[in-house]
Amino acid sequence: MGTHLPTSMNVSQREMDGQSNPAEKLDAGALFVLKSRGSWLHCGYHLTTSIVAPALLSLPYALSLTGWFAGVFCLTVAALVTFYAYNLLSLVLEYHAQLGQRQLRFRDMARDILGPRWGRYFVGPIQFCLCYGAVIACVLLGGQSLKYIYRLSSSKESMQLYQFVIIFGILMLILAQIPSFHSLRHINMISLVLCLLYTACATAGSIYVGNSKNAPAKDYSVKGSGQNRVFGSFTAISIIATTYGNGIVPEIQATIAPPVKGKMFKGLCVCYAVVVTTFFSVAISGYWAFGNQAAGTTVLANFLVDGELLLPTWVLLMTNVFTFLQVAAVAVVYLQPTNEALERKFVDAEVDQFSIRNVVPRLAYRSLSVVIATTLAAMFPFFGDINAVIGAFGCIPLDFVLPMVFYNVTFKPSKQGVLFWVNTLIAIIFSVLGVLGAISSIRQVVLDTSTYSFFANLD
Repeated sequence: MGTHLPTSMNVSQREMDGQSNPAEKLDAGALFVLKSRGSWLHCGYHLTTSIVAPALLSLPYALSLTGWFAGVFCLTVAALVTFYAYNLLSLVLEYHAQLGQRQLRFRDMARDILGPRWGRYFVGPIQFCLCYGAVIACVLLGGQSLKYIYRLSSSKESMQLYQFVIIFGILMLILAQIPSFHSLRHINMISLVLCLLYTACATAGSIYVGNSKNAPAKDYSVKGSGQNRVFGSFTAISIIATTYGNGIVPEIQATIAPPVKGKMFKGLCVCYAVVVTTFFSVAISGYWAFGNQAAGTTVLANFLVDGELLLPTWVLLMTNVFTFLQVAAVAVVYLQPTNEALERKFVDAEVDQFSIRNVVPRLAYRSLSVVIATTLAAMFPFFGDINAVIGAFGCIPLDFVLPMVFYNVTFKPSKQGVLFWVNTLIAIIFSVLGVLGAISSIRQVVLDTSTYSFFANLD
């Protein structure tokens, strides 16, 4: 690399100095929400919860839009590129921390590396929309899980989807008051276990249904005309990008106690061991079992056809309970950037975090953000389409493009070497895919809004 790192002795001292007097240097958002007290294992929990979420249950649908080869190829490439990209982000963050300028937020990275306007007008708004959009999608999925549980437990179907979304929103009102990202470490450890449990149930369920006498006819052809297939493939890319997306790697690394060197890589290894296990098992088994009939919401919807259960009731109940619990943890994780931004605006860093002066506005703005997210989730119940739009506009720029740009600008690898051109090529390819995915995703939303109504009672 063109830039030499400081010596290890100076590195540790500078990094510790960068955190030695946080009260004078950090605003309330960084000081209270992004506390740097965690270990690499805590980091692995946070990363896993932010990536391995119930959105992965829509991967069979993504494969149904592309077919076997293209679908598995896209899954594999996305896994390799995101692991590489997140590691590059970590290296850039470690380098600045070693210089005594630890960056705690994505917009801080953009400001210091590309210039203040990039942080304020590009990265900051995109990250906020991505994270808040993820919260909306999680609230919707939590409501859908509750409705599924209700249908399995009761013969009456008098309640509507928006009512279940509101119930989940009430749970989120409580969880949103958890004070800091670091405070979620135990919840996210449980979340890791839950995601393994519901993906195991979904995978086993798909294999069982695929081998049963009631197995649906397997058709692996891509449906639609030529134009629809092209748009469908870009929608699938957006869904896959969203599923692998994170958008909060700097904020997660900010929770690690200094010195940070090497800790993020260990956390990423923990996370991607779970990612590979869960993503590929659900995607392949779900598409194998249901082919191009894979549901556009999640694969769990395929286990209930015309009121007939394809799996024992207790299996479906258990799977949906696991999903419901984990999606709550995911929603709280993606609330943290919103909490941080609002904390910085309304909370006084010079006063104790739990003083009346800080607790009252915190309770008010966190509750308001959850109420708005719940209302939007109830109004627009198109989870698969929301997933694709989030991926195109948020995940692709933040997770597939900017890490390459940040690394090249920071370390200035030689243009005669492979590294510079690999990073540049990845950034260009995914920029183009992001634009095409955005067009395709918006088109699909427009098509769905002509079919569905606000507060629709979707399955």
